[in-house]
Amino acid sequence: PQLPLSRQLATIRLDVPLDEAPTDLALRERDLDALRRLYARYEFNAALKDLDNKALPDDLRGANVPAQYRKPTTSDADGTLAMQGVYDCVVDQAAFDGWLDRLRDAELFAIDTETTSLDPMRAEIVGLSFAVETGKAAYVPLAHDYPGAPPQLGRDAVLAALKPLLEDPAKAKLGQHAKYDINVFSRYGITLQGVRYDSMLESYVWNSTATRHDMDSLARRYLGYTTIPYEAVAGKGAKQIPFSQVALEQASAYAAEDADITLRLHETLWPKLAKEPGLQRVYETIEAPLIPVLARMEQRGVLVDTNALRVQSNELAKRMHALQQRAYEIAGRTFSLDSPKQLQAILFDELKLPIVVKTPTGQPSTNEEALDAIADQHELPKLILDYRGFAKLRSTYTEKLAEIVNPNTGRVHTSYGQAIAATGRLSSNDPNLQNIP
Repeated sequence: PQLPLSRQLATIRLDVPLDEAPTDLALRERDLDALRRLYARYEFNAALKDLDNKALPDDLRGANVPAQYRKPTTSDADGTLAMQGVYDCVVDQAAFDGWLDRLRDAELFAIDTETTSLDPMRAEIVGLSFAVETGKAAYVPLAHDYPGAPPQLGRDAVLAALKPLLEDPAKAKLGQHAKYDINVFSRYGITLQGVRYDSMLESYVWNSTATRHDMDSLARRYLGYTTIPYEAVAGKGAKQIPFSQVALEQASAYAAEDADITLRLHETLWPKLAKEPGLQRVYETIEAPLIPVLARMEQRGVLVDTNALRVQSNELAKRMHALQQRAYEIAGRTFSLDSPKQLQAILFDELKLPIVVKTPTGQPSTNEEALDAIADQHELPKLILDYRGFAKLRSTYTEKLAEIVNPNTGRVHTSYGQAIAATGRLSSNDPNLQNIP
């Protein structure tokens, strides 16, 4: 009964009255701002990302920030590079001391780290950014090492000066995915405390499904603002450079904006939560207190017995080999159990098993569903399923887990996601420890 309706829905109408004829339509320059607003309104996230990426030049390098993201820069004699008069690149002690005083005096400040890796347990700090009020932020570069890079403050000295402030639980701080920064600082002997707000979690508690909760997505949705893409300063793909290689001017614009936008997001999202006592209670009694707990769990990691994994991997390899040999006996010849094309030939051409599932191109499928449907009719489909199960265990767990053990700790450090699942449960990534049989 649904076929007529499905056909009607899939039929292109050719008799719709139009105000303009096709010949009247002319291609014009895209209105990027209007498109961004439209895509953001209807949550066309892939189209929005594609739009912004296409606005970038093909050869992105640190020195080639597109004009729509570039901020005019002036140099001051006091060691501060002022960006639009509000974003500072702090490169000498006097300028840093001035910002340190601002942080001490602020009721709340946003903090963000720029590092060498997305893995906080391996990441090294390249620089720090702060914001004390919207529109006023600073980047303190500490480890930019490209040829000709200006002198910068020493990382150890800056962290030592900040340590009492960062470890003061009474000093309110704000982050965007602050757990990452907590873990990064832990590698330098700093226990970041006083993280009262996290704009990522504020968004998640306010509406877990409205958008992704990364900074770029939140800025577009709640601020109507397109942030500087990482690719705009560091390049993309094979041409991407480490953040430590990004020129200070571009690095400062990008990093200081991160801290500024984090503060702007907080000032937009927190009033929404404050008007909903139930949501505010969820944030203050569940999500926020969980940040340091999860951070400690991630830092602690999970001990992995690599010798036991090696034994299990060898055992799985033996069982896979035995299944291969039995498959060759059944087929009467050798073939690749991992080749869909060869499996199609043996199962459906030679053994004449029924074709239950087809691929989008109309070929007989050899996926799990297809093999499971005919497993009761012949030994070979069931054998292939068993082989694939062992292969997945071996490649995903017994081999992979040993490879990702942190050499400094001897443990596996997963990342627990608080703002991923709409149901509120935690997720586990890199690796997914919740998925191990």
